[in-house]
Amino acid sequence: MLVSWTWLSRYIDLADTPSNPGNPQKLGPDELADALSLSGLNHEETFTRGSEVVIDLEVTSNRGDCLGHIGVAREISVLFDRELRVPDPRPAESAPPVEQLVAVENQFVEACPRYTARVVRGVRVAPSPAWLADALTAVGITPVNNIVDITNYVMFECGQPLHAFDLSAVAGANEGAAKIIVRPAAKGERIEAIDHKTYELDPSMCVIADTERALAVAGVMGGAGSEVSESTTDLLIEAAIFTPLSVRRTARRLKLHSPSSFRFERRVDPLGVDWASRRVCELILEIAGGELCSGVVDTAPEIPATAPVTLRLSQIERILGISVPRDEVLRILTALGCRVEEAGEEASPAMTVVPPSWRHDLTREADLIEEVARIHGYDKIPEDSPIAVAPSARREFDHAMDRVRQVLTAAGISEAMTPSIVTEALDAQLTPWTDRPALRTQTPLLKGADRLRRSLLPSLLQSRAENWSAASLHAELFEVAHVYLPGESAATPAVEQYCVGLVSGKDFYAVKGIIATLAARLGIREPLAVTEEPIAGLDPNLAVRLRVGEHAIGCLGMLDSELTRRLKLPAATCVAELSLPALFAGAALVPQFRTVSPYPSISRDLNLIVGEAVRWDQLESSTRTAVGIELAGVDYRETYRAPEKDGPQTKRILFSVELQRQDGTLTGEEADAMVQAILQQCEQDHGAKLLA
Repeated sequence: MLVSWTWLSRYIDLADTPSNPGNPQKLGPDELADALSLSGLNHEETFTRGSEVVIDLEVTSNRGDCLGHIGVAREISVLFDRELRVPDPRPAESAPPVEQLVAVENQFVEACPRYTARVVRGVRVAPSPAWLADALTAVGITPVNNIVDITNYVMFECGQPLHAFDLSAVAGANEGAAKIIVRPAAKGERIEAIDHKTYELDPSMCVIADTERALAVAGVMGGAGSEVSESTTDLLIEAAIFTPLSVRRTARRLKLHSPSSFRFERRVDPLGVDWASRRVCELILEIAGGELCSGVVDTAPEIPATAPVTLRLSQIERILGISVPRDEVLRILTALGCRVEEAGEEASPAMTVVPPSWRHDLTREADLIEEVARIHGYDKIPEDSPIAVAPSARREFDHAMDRVRQVLTAAGISEAMTPSIVTEALDAQLTPWTDRPALRTQTPLLKGADRLRRSLLPSLLQSRAENWSAASLHAELFEVAHVYLPGESAATPAVEQYCVGLVSGKDFYAVKGIIATLAARLGIREPLAVTEEPIAGLDPNLAVRLRVGEHAIGCLGMLDSELTRRLKLPAATCVAELSLPALFAGAALVPQFRTVSPYPSISRDLNLIVGEAVRWDQLESSTRTAVGIELAGVDYRETYRAPEKDGPQTKRILFSVELQRQDGTLTGEEADAMVQAILQQCEQDHGAKLLA
């Protein structure tokens, strides 16, 4: 933001010897630059342009109010305790009412919450007077003509962009029925901007149009077809609010940035719209003549009240480490434009503060404390000032998450971060948690993306595919993030579920082993159980639901060939997604003492013939049920198939059991009885037979 010293002096006394004898502070360009830098407006450089002293300030994205000379002057008035002089525009109005000449229809409220229009007739377009041209030149703007220069002047004065249309170029104006329509651009619609380049628009962009064509790209740049020229006599003055997201997206897609878009992207003062409109009309009447039609067309004259913030004086001392007098706090906040509604008595511990409309960044108590600190002076806070620190401890959840990341990274899987907003096509690829339609955002936050994802897997699969396409890299990826599951009905609230998802080129059993290791590292003593269940997008023969005890924790499976082909993945891919709250429900992060039996154990190997459909986890569960606490361990060894000996659709599963008593030495007879109980239970549950 370039700031002209002469321009600033129109709103505040910048003399070295101020008119206020109670404030003898010296004020020159160097002192001003230092003070602004220490208060948050970083000083880039000071230089002269012609005979004008110009200060270049870096304005952070939250301080859109300082993108005008009045905003900077307001900061100076607070820092140096000098009077701020803001013009009070009262342009003379005459008949007819503006509603008889122009109407406004807002069809795109999401992008344009408020649009106002005034009409000035009978102006004389000519070169600007020297003072106006010099002011704009000082801040790097080339003068064009008095009308365009006035709109630019007011923008650099208060930070509110404005635009002047040649009213005769608006359809219907010659019949006294001009109509402005705020609408989305049509697909493929084109417009020649005032830079005399043609741009192709799309429906995500907002345009200002008449009944026949687009006249301007909203918040970015006006169109050449309605720009003010030497033949212009009647003006339509636009002052509006365009949402930052809409303007930023449009400017980036068109690669068309302007001082107007820069300000709209950082938000403008909702109450300053009408002030800027009246101010520009006042200057037009003074410089270019003409008559201002009475009234204003305003699509949203009701401005929502700013939410109050409670400020506790005790918090100022707690956070800053110093005590700031109550009167000084009141002076600072009032000078910044805040309204203190309930200051109370001197002993009152709190006050209610209503931030000004131009300060969108003041929403919390901490924001107000920061304002007090920067105006009071960071240099007044001693380096050794004591600040109370409350001890804190990491949650069990944090420790559990550390173990999740340790196991997955140790398995050679890299952590990824992907957007929570996805496209409809991406969201529909794989939805293991629910078949209900995804929640949608009103405005797409990314190109074509307006769905809150129901699973982490589609985004991870897309990342794996893009890694392969770009670098022939077999990316092994996991992500820890939320998924958003819609409710059972409109009356049921949606569920925000914390999950871990992973995609890998490893085979099904290797990934299942990683998940089993993860469960073991979390101290989960219940075995990992699986249930075969078809899941759209996964191979029906290799898709299972995972369960730990009574808790369903997620799913595991191999992508089917169709989805693998559609994603252009180079090889078979295994995916898994787990609900972290369900997984952590059975976790025991602190190891618990367990008595170790001092008596020897007996190990036996069992080779059972079972049907092809019987899974190892089913045999393991039956074995644990049959033996109980005397089962010290059970380990899978191998699977072997011999259909010519055992019959078709059969297999042999070899496993070992370790048997041990806690209160005495286990005898051979007791061990034989336990083995027999295992065989009987497996035969009863699964039709298993011991290999002879």
